[in-house]
Amino acid sequence: MKRPRVRDDLVQLEGYHSPQVDVDVRLNTNEAPVPPPDGFRDAVAAELSRVDWNRYPDRAATALREAIAEHHGVDPAQVFAANGSNEVLQSICLAYGGAGRWAVDFQPTYLMHAQIASVTGTSVRHGRRLADFTLDPDEARRTVQENDADITFLCSPNNPTGMVEPPEVLKAVIEAAPGVVVVDEAYGQFADWSAVLMLDEDLPMVVTRTFSKTWSMAAARLGYLLGPTWLVAELEKVVLPYHLDALKQAVGIVALRYEAEMHERVAALVAERERLVAAMDQLPLEQWPSGANFILFRPRDRPGRNVWQELLDRSVLVRDTSSWPGLEGCLRVTVGTTAEDDAFLAALTEVLS
Repeated sequence: MKRPRVRDDLVQLEGYHSPQVDVDVRLNTNEAPVPPPDGFRDAVAAELSRVDWNRYPDRAATALREAIAEHHGVDPAQVFAANGSNEVLQSICLAYGGAGRWAVDFQPTYLMHAQIASVTGTSVRHGRRLADFTLDPDEARRTVQENDADITFLCSPNNPTGMVEPPEVLKAVIEAAPGVVVVDEAYGQFADWSAVLMLDEDLPMVVTRTFSKTWSMAAARLGYLLGPTWLVAELEKVVLPYHLDALKQAVGIVALRYEAEMHERVAALVAERERLVAAMDQLPLEQWPSGANFILFRPRDRPGRNVWQELLDRSVLVRDTSSWPGLEGCLRVTVGTTAEDDAFLAALTEVLS
C-alpha cells in the first residue's frame, strides 16, 4: 500500500511525551498534588446538569472570559481561552508564525515552544542561556534582533529550570523584539512577580496561563492568554469554531469561585518546596533556585539517567531532563504532598549514598 508522505519538515520531528508508568510516587509532570477544594465536584455537577447538549457552546466563551478578566483586573476583550495553554501557543503561532517566519526561544526551556512552532510551519532559532541558566539581557537583545523574531518565547518561571525572569530582562526583550513576545507563566502563581503587571494595549506582549497547576485541573485541559485587545482579536481568526466546549467553560468559571483556596494551596506548595530544597541541600547534588512547583537538580557523582532509573526501581518517578539541550545529567522533581516528598527524599538519599 502506498503511504502518503507527511510534510518534509515533520519527518524528523518527534512528539512530546512524559512517561506514564504505574508507581507509588509520581513526581514527573508538575501536576497539583491535591484535588480541587471541597464543593468543587458538586458545583461542577450542578453546572453539568444545565448544559444544553444539543446546542453548540458559546463560541466566544463570554462568561469564562469575563470571569478570568475579573480575576486579573483586565477587560474581557484582553482574554483568549483555549484547550490548555498549548492551544493558546499554537494559536499565536498560527496567527503570527508560519512559512517564512521565525520564532526564538532561549534554551534550556520548555520544549513545546519549538515543537508547536515547528508544527505550524514556523522556523525556530535558539538563543542560549548562561551556564547558571540565567538569561543575559544583551544576549537576548542580540538574538531577537539578529533573527528578526516574529515570535519570542520566554518561560517564567522557566520550565525545567524553575527560574523566574527578572523584570529588567523581560523589558530588554520587549524593547528589542520586532514581533510578539510570549511570556509563558504556566507556573506564574508560584513566582514572586508576574509579567501581567506589564500588560499594555500598545505593547506586543502576551502572558499565557493554565488551570492545570495551581487550580488542580490538569484533567480539564484549559488555558488562556492575557494581551492587547487587537492581538486577541487576531487569535480569534485562527481557532476552529466552537473549539472550547461548554463543559470546559463551565468548569473554568466554577474554579475561579475558589480563588482563596487556590492561594492557600499555592502558599502550602511554596512552603513544601522550600522544605524540599533544604533537605536536598544536604545531599551530593546541585540544584537551582525555583519559583515554580518543581526543582531541577543534578547528582554530583552519578549519571542523572542512572539515578532516574534507580528511583524508578524504588517506585518513585521524576522527570529525566538529561537529554534536553544544556541539561546534561539533570533531573526534575515536582513538589508533591509531604508524604510523597518524604518518599522521594528517602529514595534519593538511598540512591546517592
